[in-house]
Amino acid sequence: MWRSCLRLRHAGRRLLNRPRAALTASAGREPNPLTPARAYAPPTERKRFYQNVSITQGEGGFEINLDHRKLKTPQAKLFTVPSEALAIAVATEWDSQQDTIKFYTMHLTTLCNTSLDNPTQRNKDQLIRAAVKFLDTDTLCYRVEEPATLVELQKNEWDPIIEWAEKRYDVEINSSTNIMGPSIPARTREVLISHLASYNMWALQGIEFVVTQLKSLVLTLALMDLRLTVEQAVLLSRLEEEYQIQKWGNIEWAHDYELQELRARTAAGTLFVHLCSESTTVKHKLLQQ
Repeated sequence: MWRSCLRLRHAGRRLLNRPRAALTASAGREPNPLTPARAYAPPTERKRFYQNVSITQGEGGFEINLDHRKLKTPQAKLFTVPSEALAIAVATEWDSQQDTIKFYTMHLTTLCNTSLDNPTQRNKDQLIRAAVKFLDTDTLCYRVEEPATLVELQKNEWDPIIEWAEKRYDVEINSSTNIMGPSIPARTREVLISHLASYNMWALQGIEFVVTQLKSLVLTLALMDLRLTVEQAVLLSRLEEEYQIQKWGNIEWAHDYELQELRARTAAGTLFVHLCSESTTVKHKLLQQ
């Protein structure tokens, strides 16, 4: 994933070491709190108003410059990220925009805005408990009773992931066909809360974002632990939908669009978590190759 991030940024050599500017400008909009997982709803589109994107290192971290103006958050805070790798990834989002800025494609920028502004004013404990609460409605824990082919499919595809999680964290995760959902032991919640506490606030924003995309904490944990790829996690989260599509067909183009969008959001959230957990900086020599 780290190498993929670097490949995306072959233009990184022109993003680094630009002179710092005195002028500042906000490229964001007013905050619009929606759900805890995505506190901002990005504006749809805007005409591109800058020519060049660059990165500079400030006292609080790495900053993004649009021409000679510093990027700011919707709450007018200086857009500063904790790692150079994350800064390059965000700068790439801005640099890849064409005549029109499509904010809804800039998931890393949105996640950074949410982490910096924290518009819902939640602390670390609240973020963790919001993610763990998804166990009550986890996709992998809700099973059907019929048809038999789907029952078997869920068992074959989902059981190995649940078994992995139980062994990995030494917990018990139950599944159920009851509408009331599975019974999750209190110890399981405590163990997973303790595990998530090892992540910093920025990474937790990304984890919760991925959990809401996949509707599954179990799949998210497997994704963060590199047990699954993004493509695998997305398909497992849509197992029943994919089964119905194979059986009855799908609406032309709509299914593919929805699938690609989900993959993009999940991939961005996963990359965000890993880059927010990085403490090292990118060596400039790598960007010049």
